[in-house]
Formats: sequence, C-alpha cells, structure tokens
Amino acid sequence: MNITIVGTGYVGLVTATCLAETGNYVWCIDTDLGKIEMMKSGKIPIYEPHLTNIFERNIKAGRLSFTSDLKVAFEKSTVIFLCLPTPPDEDGSADLSHVLGVADRIGTMIRSYKVIVNKSTVPAGTNQKVTEKISQHTTVPFDVVSNPEFLREGFAVEDFMKPSRIVVGSHSKRAIQLMTDLYRPYVRSGDPIIVMDPKSAEITKYAANAFLATKISFMNEMANFCEKAGADVEKVRLGMGSDDRIGSKFLFPGIGYGGSCFPKDVTALDKSGTEYGYHFDIVKSVNRVNDAQKEVLFAKIKSYFGDGLKSKKIALWGLAFKPDTDDIREAPAIRLIENLLQENVSVQAFDPEASENMKNLFGDKITYVQKQYEALENADALVICTEWNQFRNPNFDTIKEHLSKPTVVFDGRNLFEPKDMKSRRIQYFCIGRSQTG
Repeated sequence: MNITIVGTGYVGLVTATCLAETGNYVWCIDTDLGKIEMMKSGKIPIYEPHLTNIFERNIKAGRLSFTSDLKVAFEKSTVIFLCLPTPPDEDGSADLSHVLGVADRIGTMIRSYKVIVNKSTVPAGTNQKVTEKISQHTTVPFDVVSNPEFLREGFAVEDFMKPSRIVVGSHSKRAIQLMTDLYRPYVRSGDPIIVMDPKSAEITKYAANAFLATKISFMNEMANFCEKAGADVEKVRLGMGSDDRIGSKFLFPGIGYGGSCFPKDVTALDKSGTEYGYHFDIVKSVNRVNDAQKEVLFAKIKSYFGDGLKSKKIALWGLAFKPDTDDIREAPAIRLIENLLQENVSVQAFDPEASENMKNLFGDKITYVQKQYEALENADALVICTEWNQFRNPNFDTIKEHLSKPTVVFDGRNLFEPKDMKSRRIQYFCIGRSQTG
C-alpha cells in the first residue's frame, strides 16, 4: 500500500518506519528541510530505542522516502496519515491549526478517493472539522478516519508492531476495510482492531491518558500522606497493585508526570469538557496534584539546606521526563532546575540522551557533563529526577567519594531502599517513605 505521513515527530516517524517494515511504501512529509535532509542521510532526529535499525533497513529497501513536497507524496498515496502537533493553546485547549491547515491544503489536491487518517491527539469533533475543511475544496469522494496512537516513548516500536489494541473511528465501510487490511499484519496474535464512531475514537485517547495520569496523581497523593502518617508507600503500592481490578502499572510514586502526552491531554480534555458544558472535577484535580508534586523534591532540598542553599552545588541525574527517551517536554527536572537557579544554586547535570534538548532550554545556566559521576564533583548533594536503569545500581563508594560530607541523596524516583542507604551512612530523602534521613 502507498502511504503518506505528514509530520515526522515521535508518532509520525515511528508510524512511517513501522508501516514500511511490513512492505508498504511510505513518504514522510515535513516542513523542516534540515530534518528532511538528515533523514535522507539515514539519521534519526529523535532518540527512540530499536528504531534506527528498521529505519535504515527500510531506507535501503526503498520503502521509506522523505520530502517537503506534500503534493508529490499525496498524489502517490491512497492513505494519508496526519501526525501533526496539537500543542496547548493559551487557554490549555488543543491547538488544531496544524491539523486544519494541512486539511485545507489536502482539499485542493484530491483527484481520486483518499483516506485521511487523523493520528494526532485531538478533541471530540475534530474529525468533522477536518471533513468540512476538505469538503470546501472538492466533491471527490474521501473519508476521514480517527485512529489515535497509543505509543509509549521508549517503547514506541514495540507498541506499534505489537499493539494492545488499534482503534479505528469511522462510519465508512470502505475506509474501515482499508484500515483493517493495513493493520492486519500487526494483530496476528489476536489483539483487537476496535471499530467505533469518530468522536468515541477521539475521546478514547484522552480517556486512556487521563486515567493513567489519574493513577499517577493518586499514588503521589498517597505517597505524601504516607510520609505524614509514618507509612511506606512502596508497601502500600504492592498491596494495592496486587488487586487485579487495580493492577500494578502506573502506581509508582515520584515527582510528577511529564512528556508530550499526559500534561497537555489532561488539560485539553478538561477544556473540551468546558466546551460541551461539562465540568471535570477529577481531571482538574489530576492536573492540580501533578503540578504540586513537581515542587515536592525542591521542598525537601530547601528544608534540608535552609538558608544555606544559595551557596550550594547540586548534582542532577536525569533530565528527560522518563527513561529511554530524549524528550524533556514538561519534565519534572525543568521545574526543579528553575527553582534551584532562583536560589542561585549551581547545577551539574547528567542524562544519557536528553542533555542537548535541555541545553536548548537553559543554555549555559547549568553545567552538562558526559559521564554520570562527573556530575558529582564537589557537589553538596545528588538529586535523581529520572529512573534510567544505569542509576539503579550505582557505585555508592564513588558517590560518597565525590560528594561533599555528609553524603546527601534526594531521590525523586525511589530507586533505593532507605535501610540500605542508612547502613551506607548516606542521608537519603525519597518520596512517600517514612525511613528517610
């Protein structure tokens, strides 16, 4: 099948590469000419595990091509995926200007039947808006399908190749059959293709992300309560998660969620509710709890050092919003760095992948190092913001050797056992556990 992918961010590039992997011919469109040239040379502009090999393989096979000319790619394809950004507008609602702008252009190009697939995360009713935009310019038959993505950064290739479910929102039997044929190679193990109306498909994505975000915010509130009550949130988490009605995933307490999806999608769902005359009490609380949670680690640092914080140097491990990605969008580390800089604290940071992206945000206001233990040099404390695997079993003797005395660690991801840290004579502050300090 011939396919065009408009937009080559995380979703677009993974979608394009994985569709090419099953024999489709895919054209990738982007307005960023530098990115197009980079991809033509075989380089990927994002960090995503396991993507490079299949990316290079499909370029070599001639199934993956790149251009900035939408018209050329559009004419060759039957299916056009819109994988465009929908960033928060000033009021928090999803900005549809990119999606509707491309839809407007598509309407002037249609000469034969096409299926326009909205892969972007969009509010209920967007399918109809895209349809109306295209219809302003043509009477040629076409269908718009809502096909939300459920890709986790760091696991995006696995999620696409072996999806837990595929949601197709359409009333058109022709479009549904075409999408079913396209996705059949990915559901051979029996995972479902769920067909529904477009609005339900659009809401499904928001509902899924809002519910997962709710689990995180709920667990963070439990963590804060456990600290005050003298309990251990890790034990509470195990006790809760063993109930199969709840499940163990997304119950890990920490310093708040970030990334490109949860923050904007929870806010956009809230704003969408307002547009339809509905007030989301739970969704509003999820956002509020998450925003407050990003201040928890700084509060612990401020409480420990007091007025002496202004003269300190802090080592920071982890800048990405989660491990196995270079994405820093809404990363809790950003809020922490901002707070530390306001106190005139020196920050030395290490992240396996995200340093360049953070440098684009903070420039030379903080120091970036190439090796994790370099960040500890002459630092007064170590702060952990991202749970990269290489941080889970560090050399504690090296940590003690490089940090000032007493050795202090603030762990925003609960990587270590408080009793173990106490036996190592490390002052340890984590989230929601009573045996800290």
